[in-house]
Amino acid sequence: MPLPEALSPDVLRRNCDPASLPFRTTDDAPDPRLALGQPRVAAALEVGLGMLHDGFNVFALGDAGTGRHHLVLRYLQRAAEGRATPSDLAYVHNFDEAAKPRVLALPAGRGRELQEAMRRLLDEVVTALPAAFESEEYQARLKAIEDAFKEKPEAGFKEIQERARARGLAMLATPVGMVFAPMKDGDVLDSEAFEALPEDDQKRIRADIEALQGELQRVLRAIPGWDRQRREKIRDLDHEISEAAIGHLVDEVRSVFQQPTAVHDYLEAVRADLIDNAPQILRPAGGRGDGGHDDDGGRASASEAFLRRFRVNVLVDHDGQPGAPIVTEDNPTYANLVGRVEYVAQMGTLVTDFNLIRPGALHRANGGFLLLDARQVLQQPHAWEGLKRALKARQVRIESLGQSMGLVSTTSLEPEPAAIDIKVVLIGDRLIYYLLCTYDPEFLDLFKVAADFEDVMPRDPDHETAFAALVAALVQGAELPSFDDAAVARVIEHASRVAGDAERLTTRTGPLVDLLREAAFHAGAAVPVRVEHVQRALDQRLYRADRVRERMQEATLRRIVRIETEGEAVGQVNGLSVIQLGPSTFGHPSRITARVRLGRGEVTDIEREVELGGPLHSKGVLILAGFLGARYAGEAPLSLAATLVFEQSYGGVDGDSASSAELYALLSAIARVPLRQDLAVTGSVDQLGNVQAIGGVNEKIEGFFDLCRERGLSGRQGVLIPRANVAHLMLRQDVVDAVDDGAFHVYAVDHVDQGIELLTGHPAGERGDDGGFPEGSVNASVEARLRAMADRLSEFSERARRDDPADGAGAA
Repeated sequence: MPLPEALSPDVLRRNCDPASLPFRTTDDAPDPRLALGQPRVAAALEVGLGMLHDGFNVFALGDAGTGRHHLVLRYLQRAAEGRATPSDLAYVHNFDEAAKPRVLALPAGRGRELQEAMRRLLDEVVTALPAAFESEEYQARLKAIEDAFKEKPEAGFKEIQERARARGLAMLATPVGMVFAPMKDGDVLDSEAFEALPEDDQKRIRADIEALQGELQRVLRAIPGWDRQRREKIRDLDHEISEAAIGHLVDEVRSVFQQPTAVHDYLEAVRADLIDNAPQILRPAGGRGDGGHDDDGGRASASEAFLRRFRVNVLVDHDGQPGAPIVTEDNPTYANLVGRVEYVAQMGTLVTDFNLIRPGALHRANGGFLLLDARQVLQQPHAWEGLKRALKARQVRIESLGQSMGLVSTTSLEPEPAAIDIKVVLIGDRLIYYLLCTYDPEFLDLFKVAADFEDVMPRDPDHETAFAALVAALVQGAELPSFDDAAVARVIEHASRVAGDAERLTTRTGPLVDLLREAAFHAGAAVPVRVEHVQRALDQRLYRADRVRERMQEATLRRIVRIETEGEAVGQVNGLSVIQLGPSTFGHPSRITARVRLGRGEVTDIEREVELGGPLHSKGVLILAGFLGARYAGEAPLSLAATLVFEQSYGGVDGDSASSAELYALLSAIARVPLRQDLAVTGSVDQLGNVQAIGGVNEKIEGFFDLCRERGLSGRQGVLIPRANVAHLMLRQDVVDAVDDGAFHVYAVDHVDQGIELLTGHPAGERGDDGGFPEGSVNASVEARLRAMADRLSEFSERARRDDPADGAGAA
């Protein structure tokens, strides 16, 4: 297998040529593509926002900073422009059941018109009714009714009084009622005079009084009926007068609101209620109440409260709004989604009516689109269930959490549910989406369209040009000074580094906007912003987050942490790892050692034994053990015990990117062949010895380079990486310059045999036709040592059997 050459500088970093961009400053840049790098998302949104069937709501999933909210909002704006403006929603009093207000849907803008029309109607009614009831015609007709019914009891009393007088009796009014008393010569007899009368006269007088008392009772019993007839006559008169005063006013409003039918029916109910309750309206104007007297302040307040029932509570007003609404709810609590009923304190109690009903986001977005953050919805108690319930029922029911859960039994409003036609777009990360898919059986029925945002896009001339236009749009959107083409080219290079791939660009525009802002800050008054300002922003970012890396490197430079960058050692190799602390990611070398002895084929991962190694790291160790057994112990038992460890590692270790380095250390320990300490290694390995790609290749190379540079570059130092990672190289310019000067090297390997040759300076050796490895090769030394260990173990086993007769007898 040929020994790999060091990579040339041109493959270590892919620069962007400013001359290839279609503008010299961002002021001249063309408009960006709508869904750059997100064709899958564009297709999903076209379907999700265009489908009118139930359940085709959208879940936009992807990492934060990939422009999810911005892109979805752009598509929503396009979709909203092509839709009709939805109806206004209003709540009105239910004259049949006051606790269940009715909801009205009116054409856009008509809600406020109805509200204003009802306000004017009440103003006119309050003025017209007193005038009608104070008119001469009404007063005359009322007097006629009053007089007519007043004459009936008077005539009855007069008739009885005449009969009594004819019988020598007087009808007297006393505090206890009407009584009859005997008379003589026009004077009422007292009790003594009455007792002095003959017995027959007394009996006659008593009989006459009893008869007259019966007639009087008949008249008195008839009085309530006559009064009821009087009130009915007055009520009919009031109804007639009210109809004449109010009817035409309501008819004027009805003529303006012929459609929809629900409004027409409501106005008819208003007409009937106004006419039936005209006295309630007369009170605050000083008109006649039921008793014909002015009401006091308490009754005036009661009448004012009575007039609230005729108001119109416009819940959603779309007057002047073109197209469908787009609503973003930043605090999606249950009440903010489905609406709520508010209360006011009166006389020490909480009271409410339909005027205190408040809309939720589902009401405001009716006929359009509702944009929500999935995590925030799920964090709010019962908000997710409330949202699903509304989407399934296609209506919004306003009720408190206590009502919906059956925890409150007090009487409250139960507003009529409002029908909705809405498209909901949830934005969240992938974990939330897949958890909902797994644990919520209703989720996929309600959110049938997934808009999956890409983290990266291809990097080719076409996408570089389009990405440059996107950067220009970000500059303009952030209201920053213009950037020249070289500065934009540097941003493109940084986007590739963030993607961790020279052939890809990140789609996370959020961090790029922050970089542009910092570059503009460093530019100060200089316009346009130039490449050095962008580079200064990048350097300052690194410096601000570099404290931990500097402390770790300082410990290595002071030999507190032992990492060798020159010389050779048996069973010791420099591995490379990536450390991520918040937004900071950096590479750091680690010393990996291996020790071997006679054993039964065990390869012990010390990190795993002390529970510092993760499952992926343990898997890598088991894989390299499989490689050892297959290559060197096919005909004989693997008779070694080996230990592998990350020296001076006091935290967790995971990932298999160090498995090739551990294999090199193990082969060195077995063959007793020293490894170069001026080289560091990264890459995972399979059971066939192939070196496989790993993550963080740029950070790992730069981490070892920084240590070597601090100690002094010798011209021999370098890093071994998997060849599959060459396409990911976007190294810092100082690393590329060092490679160009021959002071540092990067090697790409495909197989562990190539790596062991670079690390030992000896050929790895391939198995020949005779089944053996060439003399002097590393593989030959490994195989020879393993066979010697197997023979040695066999000798020990045989000697143990000879020295233990009991064991031999038992075997016989």
